[in-house]
Amino acid sequence: MVGLTVMELKAVYTNDPQPEGSQGRLAVRLGWKLSAVESGQCQLAYHIQAASSEELLLAGQADLWNSGRIAASQSLHIDYEGTEPKAGKRIWWRVRVWDKRGTPSDWSDASFWRRTWLERSDWTAEWIGGIVSTEQELLPVSYLRKSFNMDRKIKLATAYVSSLGLYELRINGKRASEERFAPGWTDYQKRVQYQACDVTAFLIDGTNAVGVLLGTGWYAGYLGMMGRQVYGDSPKLLFQLHLEYEDGKEERIVSDSSWTLRTGPLAYSDLIKGEKYDSALECPGWDSPGFDDRGWEPAHCFERYEGELTPQADPPIRVMERLRPVSVTRTERGSWIFDLGQNIAGWTRLRASGRPGQEVKVHHAEMLAADGSLYIDNLRKAIQTDVYLLRGEGMEELEPHFTYHGFRYVEVEGVEEELTAESLLGLAAYSAAETSGRIETSDQRINRLYSNIVWGQKGNFFSVPTDCPQRDERLGWTGDAQIFVRTACYNMDVEAFFNKYMVDVADAQREDGAFPDTAPDANWSNFKQVSSAQWFAPDNAGWGDAGIIIPWTLYLMYGDIGILKRYYERMKRWVDYLKANSDNLIRPDYADHADWLSINADTPKDVLATQYFAYSAKLFAQIAALIGQKEDEASYAKLFEQIKQAFISRFAYADGTIKGDTQTVYALSLYFGLLTGDLAEAAAKRLVQLIKDNGNHLSTGFLGVGYLLPALSEIGEDELAYTLLQQESYPSWLYSVKHGATTIWERWDGWTEHGGFQDPAMNSFNHYSLGSVGEWMFRYMAGLDADPMQPGFKHVRFRPRIGGSLRYVKAHYESGYGRVEANWERVGEGGLNVKLGLPPNTTASIVLPGRAERAFGPAGELEAGSASYSVGSGSYTFHVARIAKPEGEAPRFSAV
Repeated sequence: MVGLTVMELKAVYTNDPQPEGSQGRLAVRLGWKLSAVESGQCQLAYHIQAASSEELLLAGQADLWNSGRIAASQSLHIDYEGTEPKAGKRIWWRVRVWDKRGTPSDWSDASFWRRTWLERSDWTAEWIGGIVSTEQELLPVSYLRKSFNMDRKIKLATAYVSSLGLYELRINGKRASEERFAPGWTDYQKRVQYQACDVTAFLIDGTNAVGVLLGTGWYAGYLGMMGRQVYGDSPKLLFQLHLEYEDGKEERIVSDSSWTLRTGPLAYSDLIKGEKYDSALECPGWDSPGFDDRGWEPAHCFERYEGELTPQADPPIRVMERLRPVSVTRTERGSWIFDLGQNIAGWTRLRASGRPGQEVKVHHAEMLAADGSLYIDNLRKAIQTDVYLLRGEGMEELEPHFTYHGFRYVEVEGVEEELTAESLLGLAAYSAAETSGRIETSDQRINRLYSNIVWGQKGNFFSVPTDCPQRDERLGWTGDAQIFVRTACYNMDVEAFFNKYMVDVADAQREDGAFPDTAPDANWSNFKQVSSAQWFAPDNAGWGDAGIIIPWTLYLMYGDIGILKRYYERMKRWVDYLKANSDNLIRPDYADHADWLSINADTPKDVLATQYFAYSAKLFAQIAALIGQKEDEASYAKLFEQIKQAFISRFAYADGTIKGDTQTVYALSLYFGLLTGDLAEAAAKRLVQLIKDNGNHLSTGFLGVGYLLPALSEIGEDELAYTLLQQESYPSWLYSVKHGATTIWERWDGWTEHGGFQDPAMNSFNHYSLGSVGEWMFRYMAGLDADPMQPGFKHVRFRPRIGGSLRYVKAHYESGYGRVEANWERVGEGGLNVKLGLPPNTTASIVLPGRAERAFGPAGELEAGSASYSVGSGSYTFHVARIAKPEGEAPRFSAV
């Protein structure tokens, strides 16, 4: 019998900024999935071969790397240790494995990745662009072009492109890449990404033309609340085209003073302020061969960029979904309002016709006001309007270039003809991470809630995890990111996305060890002190702790211990900073944010800050243990115990209550393991009582919401957790669902029946933070949890929690090893059917909500009468005659 078959080879570049302050090292990590006919199969060893051509590889001539037989069950995050060819070259590879009997598999199919990174010395191009006036508020988009001739047959053409600003690459009249908003957002004072694009198919024999649109983007346009030109004033382009010919010769076309430049129809295209496009200023054929550019000016060459040039390692922003309106309405003003039926981040494509110079405006909003007009009060200084001056030559397709909006509703004014649903297309754009998980239940309200969580993630994962896609903010808040990161991992494969974000977080860490509120910082650390907010806290609990919580979560969900090693010293500096800035291990009460947007339940800032201090120390001790730092493990485990005692001494009272007496206080104290024995029991009872006294409603804000239901499940209060989940009166998750929400709102009271819209100064209707309940839905409701000792779902901890009015739950998660499936369904009077499916090379420990009357595995019937099982890969079914509280596993509060 064939034991294992190797499937789905994957090679990923990881940009490792290590050591601090030095040129980033680029690592390649390899992985694969396995398939098996029989159950319980696992990998005992692997053998990797890599070669410079497919022919050499298939002949067994591994001229780049031959690992030999490596005794290991690891099939993820394996460092490539072979020779790296020069930039643009392919590395072909294959792998075979040995199964549990020691039988080798066949070699996998050959796969390849391309070396996309350049050494600093490989760059010969210059940074080019135009000199702009710093007094001009909204800058026009620059059009740059270069013609060149090819007199021999091309084998491979690779374009390496970056910009300080945003660029769109065009070759011979065609867009050369589907990536949008390249090169992405980083701290441009420290690093900028570049993209490598195979453009061989776009080139022709003879004369070719390269055209580039260059916009302001995050670099020189409006950025959040901080205004414009935060990083610089003039957008700049870096372009290098590597040509490899069939005869072996090579050539480079680079950006330099030989390029020409002019402005055109794009009067401006700004992330925050929208776009204006004047068709009368178009230059037909400007990006094609044969265009006469003698009236264009030479491009200006700027000084060398001193930051790091790093290849993009995160998913690029792309148009991922397209939505037709579900309704179209003509207003009394003669405009047209379209409803997409879904709140998204992106833009619209409009088909319309009219007279030459006729002005068409396309407005975007998340909600409608009471009178049916677009609700735009919450945009603050953002302008979600795109303006087009028509060409007047029949039907025109109108679509912006370097701006995006948060919206469900679109109003089009200035069009005289009748518009229909076919006239407009909503384009949802986000960082192109693949879907990894899904949940379905018998309650359509919960299904809508889960959809809202996913759409909130899509609308805000835009190069960085932003807080909103519509108003003049759109920043990478670290506190929001850490509370949602585990939910995000279940929903989509965000490993590469958060790996890049952690580079941003590290870049913004201060010398004293403090992690930032936002990443990239974008001058927020200074702006917050001079803005109307008048925030002066040098650090913020729950925000700075993202520097530990996010790497820890990525390790748990994806199994890459490398991220813990890469940021180990930075994490250590953070905990040391917290200790140094404490009074007898009690943190000060100066935080700006605290349990943000809680409902009539202000958690004291010193309590919250000390809780997160303890949590970071506890996680860091576990991280030290995992990577073999024994002294640090002992030291920081001791520190956690000391913080715990200081916390109890300062904040726990004789009657069992804790200072602040809020749901967040108790949820965090319990989940972070700050209480034991009688104190833990008293806190658990008080948490339950607070919820019941609040009419079975939650009161938590951003920092408490993600831990509330997990804490309840850990103390055996699954039914109360379900009561909160299925609560639909205010405040609750389902309140917004009940009132038609299609994304997660920023506030519990973003709109209420009794108060209408909340304060427009801060009222986003697309904000993922309160959607962190998605973690509980996967980990507890569906029962799929990771094991810190065998992370990445190498070992699955399966313990579904049954409750509420749900009749069934169906869930799956696409781990690095393959798909894990979990279903449960109520049957008969108090009975339950439970199913679990595991991919090859994985195992699971199962805790059922009652003893199994019948149990079946891949090989047949299992021993019945138990509530716990340890199993290997395959499909398993259990019938529980009567649901009871699970036996065996005690509440663990293990900070995982």
